[in-house]
Amino acid sequence: MKLSDVVSILPAHPFRGSIEEVSDGTARAVQMKDIEDDGAVAWHSLVRTELSGRREPNWLQPQDILFLVRGSRNIAVFLDSVPFPAVISPHFLLLRVAPGADVPPAFVAWQMNQLPAQRYFEASAEGSVQRSIRKAVLADLPLVIPSPSTQQAVVRLAAAARQEAETYRKLIANREQELRAVASTILNR
Repeated sequence: MKLSDVVSILPAHPFRGSIEEVSDGTARAVQMKDIEDDGAVAWHSLVRTELSGRREPNWLQPQDILFLVRGSRNIAVFLDSVPFPAVISPHFLLLRVAPGADVPPAFVAWQMNQLPAQRYFEASAEGSVQRSIRKAVLADLPLVIPSPSTQQAVVRLAAAARQEAETYRKLIANREQELRAVASTILNR
């Protein structure tokens, strides 16, 4: 099966040049810099802006997948929620699993981030200065669709791993804060 058999691939919002910040803007824009190391969107850092153009934007929705087509990290970002009206910058393509497809979007995003897909993207990327993945290349990505129970098990396992990693990050940050407080007490006497 190919990726295009289970998803629609939609374009980003056609911003002209840099995204202009508008303090009371009605939309926000996800840019490359807003994707954290763990592949989550840093919703708090999104630029507020106003959208122009005649056609209705492809507003982000829960269950969407963002795919970073430019740069050295070609990752898929699964959106379990979208807190406010937002669109993506041209560094992304928007993937929506077709209503009749028997595969959860979280599983598709997980598979796109695994080594076989990443090797495919690495081999298919074009450009020497700014590497990118063409839409047609993305559409042809081979997918393996196991049983629904296996898909659900993988989605649950991946979610548990993300939660564990977040817990460890918080514990490390707390320990570093504790050590700074101890250092401040001892060294500032």
